[in-house]
Amino acid sequence: MSTELGAGGRPVGEIWSRSPVYGTRGMAATAHPLASQVALDVLKQGGNAVDAAIAANAALGLMEPTGNGIGGDIFVLLWDPDTQKLYGYNGSGRSPQGQSLEQLKQRIAAMKARGELPEDHQGIPSHGPLPVSVPGTVDGWFAIHARFGSLPMNQVLAPTIDYARGGFPVTPVIAYYFDRSWNFFEKKYAGTPHLANIRDTWFKGGEAPAAGSVVTNKDLGDTLEAIALDGRDAFYKGRLAREMADYFESMEGGLAYEDFVQHEGEWVEPGSVEYRGYELYELPPNGQGFAALQMLSILKNVDLTQWERGSAEVFHYMVEAKRLAFEDVARYYADPAFADIPLEGLLSDAYGRERFALIDPEQASPEFGPGEPKLEGEGDTTYLTVADENGMLVSLIQSNYRGMGSGMVPDGLGFMFQDRGELFSLEPGHPNVYAPGKRPFHTIIPAMLMKDGQPVMSYGLMGGSMQPQGHVQILVNMLDFGMNVQEAGDAARFLHDGGSETTGIDGDPLGTLYVEPGVAVETIKRLEAMGHKVEVDSSGVRFGGYQAIYVDRENGSYAGATEMRKDGTVAAW
Repeated sequence: MSTELGAGGRPVGEIWSRSPVYGTRGMAATAHPLASQVALDVLKQGGNAVDAAIAANAALGLMEPTGNGIGGDIFVLLWDPDTQKLYGYNGSGRSPQGQSLEQLKQRIAAMKARGELPEDHQGIPSHGPLPVSVPGTVDGWFAIHARFGSLPMNQVLAPTIDYARGGFPVTPVIAYYFDRSWNFFEKKYAGTPHLANIRDTWFKGGEAPAAGSVVTNKDLGDTLEAIALDGRDAFYKGRLAREMADYFESMEGGLAYEDFVQHEGEWVEPGSVEYRGYELYELPPNGQGFAALQMLSILKNVDLTQWERGSAEVFHYMVEAKRLAFEDVARYYADPAFADIPLEGLLSDAYGRERFALIDPEQASPEFGPGEPKLEGEGDTTYLTVADENGMLVSLIQSNYRGMGSGMVPDGLGFMFQDRGELFSLEPGHPNVYAPGKRPFHTIIPAMLMKDGQPVMSYGLMGGSMQPQGHVQILVNMLDFGMNVQEAGDAARFLHDGGSETTGIDGDPLGTLYVEPGVAVETIKRLEAMGHKVEVDSSGVRFGGYQAIYVDRENGSYAGATEMRKDGTVAAW
């Protein structure tokens, strides 16, 4: 018999959760308490939700470099109360324009010949210069700020510059990821200049900073100051761009100065699917947001409330919907400038019904393939959301992809480049095959829930392929089973891993269903009897990180939620 101490009690709500945070004049939910406070301070200084979101994202790049930073990409959904419209921004960068698919393959072959990659390695390497694409975050900041911001950018970035130079305390979960990252990079880049740059920026003394220790990053402070004073061109055309280009030239491969000069993100039209009287909005590919919409399009063909939320039946239908949707992700999702993607067909009710009909209610299907919709014309990440007193809502997600990123730290600039290009396929003819100047498939996705043309909830759930699965689980928890905005995130989650991949390197068709310890033993046994391969994971690492702001129109307030699996908080005014 276990003597482990369990959860305490609560006068209201579930004993395994806590209360949402309420406010009326403004709110920020981020993965770091100080970043949430930075955002709230910007709101109190007269900034709007866009100013506060950029300020928080900059702070997270400093304080949570284990998941994001200005070396990565950014995606944004933004509700503007003045125009009464939802806007979408795709801030993902492109591959080097001067490198062909054949040249990339030759460089991979050379790495194998030098013993830098195993002979049987498939795909693009996860680290080093080859998976690096142009970082889109800084451009994204200035794009949304130019259109909707109110405070000058030097004021928006000032708090992070101060923290970079004066120091900030490391929080427990981030300390854990720092330690994991240092253990990896110390082995990966032993004896190389790459390790020296990584060590000098984050791991002074050759060890990971512990929880509570105060750290600085003066190089990043200087970089952000240059951006604050000279604008986006400091990063894409000026001194910083040239220093980054020189850094890659020294490695005889990767990005060039012209790649930075020509970078530009784009405003895009979000897509949506109706579910239980609400509309979920996501950004279109090259991201995976439409996978969440496809899952909902499938799931709305069954009434999940006929079972309890923790039942095997509810898990089974959600997992099979995920598997079906992700087969289409692997087949169709890519940079739309390079591929014809049947976007409307993928989200149509008819196609949802067609895919739903493939689900066996009693048994996990051994293998699904992609559908044929009509053509109608581990990642680590940070997610944040901000609302202001005028009703503007920002749903923002930003990432370096694998942990801290590629391991490539340009001399004296204080940040690491992303390795998002690893997600390209090397298979000719694949929609997501590598090509010069192309955006890779992306996992990071912000979300916005709407009803009757008005925002209901701005939310996201970070963590690779967990993201669309998490988006759906949050909505099922709230819309089908009546959980509040905090309970919906605290409830035990699942992650299904396996099946076809956008890289063309496919895994086990059935895959593995990872569940948290809060899933009942009887449910696990029933799922296994249905043919699912189930593993219980108590680490919290696989299941992402959730933040949300719910709009309570009836009472004129906001309700905020943050992730118990991370260090974050909600700050309200």
